[in-house]
Amino acid sequence: MTGMQTRAQRLEAALRHSLAPERVAVTDDSAHHAGHAGAQPGGETHYSVLVVADAFRGVSRVERSRQVHTLLAAEFASGLHALALTLRTPEEQARAG
Repeated sequence: MTGMQTRAQRLEAALRHSLAPERVAVTDDSAHHAGHAGAQPGGETHYSVLVVADAFRGVSRVERSRQVHTLLAAEFASGLHALALTLRTPEEQARAG
């Protein structure tokens, strides 16, 4: 890829590298948070993230969230404000539809 990656691309790359998920979807929700805490004029502050990975098997919801926040610590340090996380095993995703 040429040029600078967007934050969404960096988030997806970090999640793919560390969790080897079968599915990742990163959506920039920043426009919906304009004027709210943490929002910045350039956006790239609020995201919805879906990760479906075997790595979550046997891991509590709280620990899954901790893992993702730890993986993305550098992004939080550089302006990422909030993530809405959906973290599932393949079986949980199949049940969710």
